[in-house]
Amino acid sequence: MDGTPRNGTPLPCSPLDAGQARLIAESFRPMQAWGSRRDYYYTRGKLGSDPLYDGVLQHLPDDGQPVLDLGCGLGLFAHVLRQRGRQQGYLGVDVDSDKIARAQRAGSGLADVRFDCLDVQAPLPAHGGHVLLLDVLQYLDEAPQLELLRAVSARVAPGGRLLLRTPLATGDRRDRTTRVADRLAWLVGWMGTQPRHYPDPQRLQATLAAAGMQVAPLRPLHGRTPFNSWLLVAERL
Repeated sequence: MDGTPRNGTPLPCSPLDAGQARLIAESFRPMQAWGSRRDYYYTRGKLGSDPLYDGVLQHLPDDGQPVLDLGCGLGLFAHVLRQRGRQQGYLGVDVDSDKIARAQRAGSGLADVRFDCLDVQAPLPAHGGHVLLLDVLQYLDEAPQLELLRAVSARVAPGGRLLLRTPLATGDRRDRTTRVADRLAWLVGWMGTQPRHYPDPQRLQATLAAAGMQVAPLRPLHGRTPFNSWLLVAERL
């Protein structure tokens, strides 16, 4: 695809170490000995392999502005925020009501953290601060993607940032691997929605710029994973 980046300098970031990942995973350990440990092991594996959290935190100002996390899943970012000493308010929303219920149970001890069930294609909650949109866009068709970006931009406060990680349609091995993994996640029931459209970076950047955002160049944020993950940072000055 013309205009799609095929390389770039990866962000210097790393996954959580084993001890940090295990401490957060303990919040997802079942209360009963016979309970499912799926979320516990998923959390340990995800935090210990994906540089997403470190990469995003490097670009998320610790300025007290609240964070809206769209498509938050189990709410792992809230746990990482608090583990790193960040105290800003956090609201995580996701369309999967079961994941939100599990996020609420695991995050019940986190101060100033809330989770709500919400489809990102519905009207978004009132918010003024920073916004996270991490590994969500590919589950929407192209037009809803752009509508969401415009709605999200309106909720970024002056001095706030939109931090967006997404795969792109690059046509290479990482692209193909990501498509297979996303489809498998849907087929096994981990994701409630199948992937629909892998974004065009120029459309993303142009849409955000038209919404008054200052957009930085996309950079790879995949670390040692095989996936086609890119980070886009947009700021409202």
